[in-house]
Amino acid sequence: MAEPNGDDGGEDLSLIRALAGVLEETGLTEIEIERAEVRVRVARTAAAYATYEAPPRAPAAPAAGASPTPAEPSQAPAGPPAGAVSSPMVGTVYVCPSPGAAPFVTVGQSVREGETLMIVEAMKTMNPVVAPRSGSVTSILVRNEQPVEFGETLLTIE
Repeated sequence: MAEPNGDDGGEDLSLIRALAGVLEETGLTEIEIERAEVRVRVARTAAAYATYEAPPRAPAAPAAGASPTPAEPSQAPAGPPAGAVSSPMVGTVYVCPSPGAAPFVTVGQSVREGETLMIVEAMKTMNPVVAPRSGSVTSILVRNEQPVEFGETLLTIE
């Protein structure tokens, strides 16, 4: 990752600030644009950050006599746990139907296929998350009013 160069750094910084403003206005967690071989990605997580990438460069030639080192075996991500129920979209999760009400489900509770487990709000629209199969709730991995990402595991059912 390269830092903006001194030639047009002010323009790059203005673009990053503008994109950060779009994130705030829309509630998005990430935005990326590419112009004239420059790609700018601004993302927000627990600690907000922004990245700037210069156009790709040709790899440097290896030094004479240097032997390539074998790549470390990469560990594949563990993936979702068995019986995972994932968020269908980016939004805010609600574990109960209204403030102060009992939650839709609790750990150990039996659920039927099609039963509402939680609600994910996206753009002022409440979207029910329903049980994909019957079973028992083994874990709830989110808290009420927590922002969630598409595909994030919300709970597990066995």
